[in-house]
Amino acid sequence: MVRRTLVGWAFLAPLVAYLLLCYGYPLLTTLDLSLRDYTVRTFVHGGAPITGLANYATVVTDPVFRTALLNTVVFTAVSLVFQYTIGLALAVFFSRNFRLSATLRALFLVPWLLPLIVSASTWAWMFDSEAGVVNAALAVFGVDRVHWLTSPDWSLVSVIVANVWIGIPFNLVVLHSGLQNIPAEVREASALDGASPWQAFRHVTFPMLRPVSAVTLLLGLVYTLKVFDLIWIMTRGGPSGSSTTLATWSYELGFGSTLPRFGPSSAVGNVLILLAVAAGLVYVRVQRRQEAS
Repeated sequence: MVRRTLVGWAFLAPLVAYLLLCYGYPLLTTLDLSLRDYTVRTFVHGGAPITGLANYATVVTDPVFRTALLNTVVFTAVSLVFQYTIGLALAVFFSRNFRLSATLRALFLVPWLLPLIVSASTWAWMFDSEAGVVNAALAVFGVDRVHWLTSPDWSLVSVIVANVWIGIPFNLVVLHSGLQNIPAEVREASALDGASPWQAFRHVTFPMLRPVSAVTLLLGLVYTLKVFDLIWIMTRGGPSGSSTTLATWSYELGFGSTLPRFGPSSAVGNVLILLAVAAGLVYVRVQRRQEAS
C-alpha cells in the first residue's frame, strides 16, 4: 500500500512541480507586488514596504478603473456572443459533410493559427483611416470615411471585430466536435416525429450541445478577459482610453510610463484573475445543477 502511494506521488510530482513553478510562484509574486509599495529600486534590491490594500484602493478610486472595467465587460461580452453565434452557425453548416467541407473548415482555422501580432497588424492596416481597405470598400457604397482606430466612438468596435474574427475558429472546432458526438438516431427520431429542422435544432440538438457550449464559453471568457496584444497593437487603449481594458491598463501602469507603478499594476492584474475565477465557479455550479437534474 505504501509502495503504491509512493508510486502515485512519483507520477504526480512532475505535474505538481510544474503547477507550483509556472502558476503558484507567479501568482504569489503578483500578490506580493500588489500588497507593497514597489519602486524600480526596491523591485531590484528588495525592501519594499507593505501597504496592505492601499494599491487596490488606489486602483478602484482611479477614474480610469470604471472606464477600463466597462470596456472589459463590453469587449468580453460582445466578443463571446458573436464568436459563439457565428461559430455555432458554421459548425451546423459544416456538419452536413458536403464536398470540400473539410477543406473549407481547415481554411477557417487560419485566423486561429496566425500569430496575434500578424493578425493585429493586418486589422490595423485594414482599419487605417487613410489607406485602409475597409474605408475603401465603404466608399464604393457612398459611406464617408470612418476613423476606426482614432475615434473614441469606433476604437472599441474595431478591436472587437478583430477579436471576433480571431475567436470564431476555436468555437467552430469545438462546437463541430460536439455536433459530431450527437447520435444520428436522435436526429432521425425527431425527423420521424415531424419536427422541422429548426425545431429539431432548438429542442434536440442545442440542448444536447449545452455541456460543450459551456466549456467553449468558459474558455473563451478566460481568454478574452486577458486579451492585451491585439488591443495594444491596434489602438494602445486609446484614443482617450476609449478602448482601454483592465489588461491594457495593467500593462500601462507597470511598463507603459516613465515611472512604473508595479503595485497598482499587479492589483489590476489580480482583479482580472478574480473575474476569471468567478467565471470558473459559476461554470462549476451550473454543471453541478445540470448533473443533479
